[in-house]
Amino acid sequence: MKCNIGYAIALVGMSGVMRRRLAHGLAALLLAVSIGAGAGSGSDRTQSTQVKSNEGSTQTSRTVTRKLFQVGDASWYGEQYDGKTTASGEPFDMYDFTAAHATLPLGTFVRVTNLSNGKNVIVRVNDRGPFVNDRIIDVSYNAARVLDFLKKGVQRVRLDFEEYPRDNARIVGKD
Repeated sequence: MKCNIGYAIALVGMSGVMRRRLAHGLAALLLAVSIGAGAGSGSDRTQSTQVKSNEGSTQTSRTVTRKLFQVGDASWYGEQYDGKTTASGEPFDMYDFTAAHATLPLGTFVRVTNLSNGKNVIVRVNDRGPFVNDRIIDVSYNAARVLDFLKKGVQRVRLDFEEYPRDNARIVGKD
């Protein structure tokens, strides 16, 4: 892959927040491309819209949205890992809405829905795991609390791809 030196210099001058946002955007793009290539196990929904410009020409915009991504068992991890370094290099915070996934790009946002009660939460993948074969995701203590499966320990969930959380008020919800 060719690297433009101007972009490299621009990246060096960016603040940490801007680099992190760029990394999250690139991770979401990579996930979208991998899902489009058949990496996910969900169904596609295609929407087409026509937009009329001021000059009178009509353009058709086509958006493909991947809905159901993955269904399987989730577990949670908390106090024993609190403060330890995650795969992304940041310290694990059991009260943050984060998760460990084996293959999704770090920084990817995923909506996790508890299939037994419909509760859902958006988490950011910042670690690798789970390391138990029949599980698809490990969520933080706080995410498991919101999903209401702390006592049970393991719960059947659905993972939906999210490009980014729309706002903090919608990170936690019940559809």
